[in-house]
Amino acid sequence: MDSYDVVIIGGSYAGMSAAMALGRSRRDVLVIDGGEPCNKSTPHSHNFLTQDGVAPAEISKVARDQILKYPSVRWHHGNCYDLMGEEGSFEVSIDGGKTVVGRRVVLATGLRDIVPDIPGFKECWGKTIVHCPYCHGYELSDRKTGILVPANQAVELAKLISNWTNELQLFLIGNESLVTEDVDLILDKGIDIVNKSVCQVAHEHGTISHLIMEDDSQEKIDVLYARLDTEQRVSFVKTMGCAISDSGHIGVDMFGKTTVNGIYAVGDCAQPMRSVATAVYTGNIAGAMINKELIEEDFELD
Repeated sequence: MDSYDVVIIGGSYAGMSAAMALGRSRRDVLVIDGGEPCNKSTPHSHNFLTQDGVAPAEISKVARDQILKYPSVRWHHGNCYDLMGEEGSFEVSIDGGKTVVGRRVVLATGLRDIVPDIPGFKECWGKTIVHCPYCHGYELSDRKTGILVPANQAVELAKLISNWTNELQLFLIGNESLVTEDVDLILDKGIDIVNKSVCQVAHEHGTISHLIMEDDSQEKIDVLYARLDTEQRVSFVKTMGCAISDSGHIGVDMFGKTTVNGIYAVGDCAQPMRSVATAVYTGNIAGAMINKELIEEDFELD
């Protein structure tokens, strides 16, 4: 079996950032990536220094080309199916029935968005239906904007998005209703509350034209912010015993260490702030900490 100092599962921004730090530390690294980043449908990335407005795929290509200039970094385009073992000798199962071994493992596997079963929603996700105003808000500001959220998140997101537009409507997910105090607060700020379920998103190539409601009425909006449920992409996070927080993220310390010795987690799978900048930061820190950990371990062995 091929052996590496570190096996990185997931080759988007967090995983590549960890690979950069480790490659520059002259560590033997394998990055395993299936090529399905969560922002694949997003036309432009924002709020990341030097790359503001650049297509996500372009940022990824430049990053990949740069890390592969380090001779100790290898790339496997494919999937990871299982993770077993313990610190010092993790076994990672990949395509073709092959297994590789790593002294340490970095989980950069991201999250899977649970897209609601609303026709047209998926086609607009990442384009005119978005999750983060820091990533998309400036370009979508001052437009007729909707918010689709559970009742318990309505006030928080309404306050946040009102910073980018004065034309705001609130749509609730499910049959939940707002408490009276929240209704008064939202209406007092000039935000409309639409007490009808969204049944369809009318669009043209991902650009919203209007929402179709349960009574066949229409609500004209240009942008929709949505808070979706998410889930971990890989099941072995739990089978390996990594702690999961109440929010569904892998529990880590400030350096990316999980509760399982030798396993680190970086990027969206472990961080509630989903952005390129955060992913790069967490990957860089984890890479440096893993290198230090391996140095200490090698000195003890000597």
